[in-house]
Amino acid sequence: MKRILSAPDIDFAGIRTELGVDEEYGDDALAEARATAQMIDSGAPGADRYADVREDHTGVPFVTIDPPTSRDLDQAVHLTADGDGFVVDYAIADVAALITPEGALDQESRRRGATVYFPDGSVPLHPRALSEGAGSLLPEQVRLCVLWTIRVAGDGSVTDVRVRRSRIASVARLDYAGVSADAAAGRLHPAIAALPAFGELRREVALARGAVELDLPDQTVVRTADGWRLDLEAHTPADMWNSQVSLLAGMCAGTIMAEAGVGLLRTLPPAEEDAIEDLRAAARALGVQWPAGLPVGRFLAGLPGGEPSTLALQSAAAGLMRGANYLALTGPDEPVDDALMRHSAIGGLYAHVTAPLRRLGDRFATEVCLAIASGTPVPDWVHRALPTLPKILRSADTLGATADRASIDLAEAVILRERVGERFDAVVMSGATERRQAQIFLSDPPVIARCAGDLRPGDRVVVELTKADEVTRTVEFRKV
Repeated sequence: MKRILSAPDIDFAGIRTELGVDEEYGDDALAEARATAQMIDSGAPGADRYADVREDHTGVPFVTIDPPTSRDLDQAVHLTADGDGFVVDYAIADVAALITPEGALDQESRRRGATVYFPDGSVPLHPRALSEGAGSLLPEQVRLCVLWTIRVAGDGSVTDVRVRRSRIASVARLDYAGVSADAAAGRLHPAIAALPAFGELRREVALARGAVELDLPDQTVVRTADGWRLDLEAHTPADMWNSQVSLLAGMCAGTIMAEAGVGLLRTLPPAEEDAIEDLRAAARALGVQWPAGLPVGRFLAGLPGGEPSTLALQSAAAGLMRGANYLALTGPDEPVDDALMRHSAIGGLYAHVTAPLRRLGDRFATEVCLAIASGTPVPDWVHRALPTLPKILRSADTLGATADRASIDLAEAVILRERVGERFDAVVMSGATERRQAQIFLSDPPVIARCAGDLRPGDRVVVELTKADEVTRTVEFRKV
């Protein structure tokens, strides 16, 4: 009989303290956030410094699609079929309208860089009065936004892009699982009835241009009525469809900024030949056929779900993604080689512009796009910030990944601490190297850990738990 392993209580506060993550924004920054939130919520005159250029789309039935517990809702979408193509209206929270440039709150957000997530809650980039209140695209609330309208032809190509300031009022708050279920049952919300067809089309376009997507399930720690439990969340079809909307906007933004020579791009160099050959060697060792001439992205996309070999190969493919970075473009007088501006896994130019409540750089990149689209100068405060942003964003990415891994490591150690000596079924994700032991994956409970012994990627093995130390957040196994 399957046994659910859980722990009644896990204290993640120590990780926040260790990483220096807290909600102390400072009195001046908090005062700015609260004053802005009050003005927005009351509709006070002067609440919107961009009122003279802002359009009104409150009559368009936008919806949001997010995890069920999210309150920092950055994006809302309305997507319709247009002949054999599509019209995508994508509303993004207008964070620049909520923050005084180079003021106390702006400086505090630059110190943070991004929202940091823990199983027991987030530490937001911006105070909750904005990130979960006046700035969030909550349903039935009039909210300031930046609206992207993108026309996509029947072959998946972009034929027109508009970006401008607007205001909307979302009519529904949806989640990924619900959208996937509604699509299967033929009852999708009218605002996104065309989303599955759009998502599948754009995914095919992405694969055709050489994009590479890793589809590993997410290892998560969730609170239940009995305490904390480890879960493995596979991506739903709606995750993919919705991600294609975000990728579309990001690619349009990247193109706009690259052509103008000013902005902030997300970049990734081409995978090294050694990494590709390592992946091919792993496929051969696992007995998985990789037809000659089949691109990496199509090979990974065609792997069967649920197979141990697929888990191993998707894990090995992470080696293709080394070198992700940010690139500040400071003006056409300082040109950058085209190859250095590209994101190889996406297969083109790309920028983060769709999550400004949670990521610092999105606000600045969006302001560049708005200026270029309207034919006005990029604001001086944006120009001054651009060269400083890559370092801030790299640090924020590292902090977020560290917080996530430390939280999962702690949960694994606490949940398994009374199980030392027990045996579990596992799949080998990666073999041992000179610097580290092999990695294995347990499905029940979903744990990723080091394991001693002679192990080959993709093998199903029985392992014994030899260590579960919550102080060092370490879990170790050995092959039986």
